[in-house]
Amino acid sequence: MSKYDVIVIGAGPAGYVSAIRAAQLGLQVAIVEKEYLGGVCLNVGCIPSKSLLKNADLAHTLTKKAKTFGISFDNLQLDYSAAVKRSRQVSKRLTKGVEFLLKKNGVSHYPGTAEFNSPTVIKVTGADGEIELEAANIIIATGARPFIIPGIEVDGKQIVTYKEAILQETLPKSALIVGAGAIGMEFATIWNSYGVPVTIVEMLDRITPNEDSEISAELEKAINKQGIKTLTKTKVTKVEKLKTKLNVTVEGPAGEEKISTDQVLLAASFVPNTESLGLEKAGVTLDQGGFIVVDDKMATNVPGVWAIGDVTGKLMLAHAGMAMGLACAESIAGKSTEKLNYQNMPKATYCHPQVASFGFTEEGAKEAGYEVAVGKFNFLANGKALGLNDYAGWVKIVTDKKYGEILGAHMIGPEVTELLPELTLAQANELTAAEIGHNIHAHPTLSEILHEAAKAVSGEAIHA
Repeated sequence: MSKYDVIVIGAGPAGYVSAIRAAQLGLQVAIVEKEYLGGVCLNVGCIPSKSLLKNADLAHTLTKKAKTFGISFDNLQLDYSAAVKRSRQVSKRLTKGVEFLLKKNGVSHYPGTAEFNSPTVIKVTGADGEIELEAANIIIATGARPFIIPGIEVDGKQIVTYKEAILQETLPKSALIVGAGAIGMEFATIWNSYGVPVTIVEMLDRITPNEDSEISAELEKAINKQGIKTLTKTKVTKVEKLKTKLNVTVEGPAGEEKISTDQVLLAASFVPNTESLGLEKAGVTLDQGGFIVVDDKMATNVPGVWAIGDVTGKLMLAHAGMAMGLACAESIAGKSTEKLNYQNMPKATYCHPQVASFGFTEEGAKEAGYEVAVGKFNFLANGKALGLNDYAGWVKIVTDKKYGEILGAHMIGPEVTELLPELTLAQANELTAAEIGHNIHAHPTLSEILHEAAKAVSGEAIHA
């Protein structure tokens, strides 16, 4: 039996970051991964999807905006399979990088599945058989998988999850997407840019339901204009397979409706990967949704057993998992760590227009008892956005009127996912909107909208 100080189960963003940090702190570390280094994010999630979204942006420009830029051509051909192949190259490059970093930091890699035999011992089953590993600290970072609607069977062709959707080299002739969160919105953008008719079905009362309500309304208006159909307050009740099509029965405010489509993407929610870990042998507590319960240091109820990332259900985003992984490794090494504030972690959706946010929504801040002051500024008045011919959307900064504290920010428009860090950094360091307004932003840049929105909090925006 091989012994380590730390064993990490799962090599996604949370797991590999935690393993590397623990090794940097002088601990002997092993990592167990059943499928691929880098997890969902690097292999079939956030990284390859951004590559496809770049191709989609080019396709959108060439098919919808070429004349605006004075571009004309004959016989335009868009090869979606080439876009997918490029996305695989991007993914492979980064996963190779993770493999290199693990080796560089002396982390032992065990391919296979892991199961607890006790709180300190796991059994790893791989291609070469079974082995046992022991450690005083075991970190669970096994992630989550898509929730499958009861009665609907994923076949990988007509009915798919994000994994099959991101790997397929052919476009569906038409698509129905179940769920209007980040995954649903991004695939809608990709497919629509290539001319695929897309319908989004969302059970809640608006798309991107976790965002500020004004963001949801603005985004729905924008994507409807692009030709993406949205059905909110609507749920899928049945999917019937025909020879070449699917008949999808949905139930919404107008009653029952049948929609014929080529492919259905299930992107509604996620469930944790916990059932095959033997957690009952370790005595680890789960919540009602099956997620692992952890404290501020990522410790479970069992001493020496820790959990990070999506498997905890705290905030199912790669960067949140990475932050949890760092905090966990440092806690194990005895270093002091700051409590993570999940509400103030950034959220990003790479549809078109992009959406980015953190902290309280305007409604949420009021419900929490704050007297709020809001600054809002439109991209329509931003010179760089106009030059890009991409000026839909705006930035909203929510502050506490009494002290000027930044409570949250909500943005929709060009490259807003890249603008978000200035605001989260300001909030984390207790800067006010007024101080952002005093900061000189280069002209012409998209970042000037942050300056104007910050000034707008006190009614001092120049270009409003």
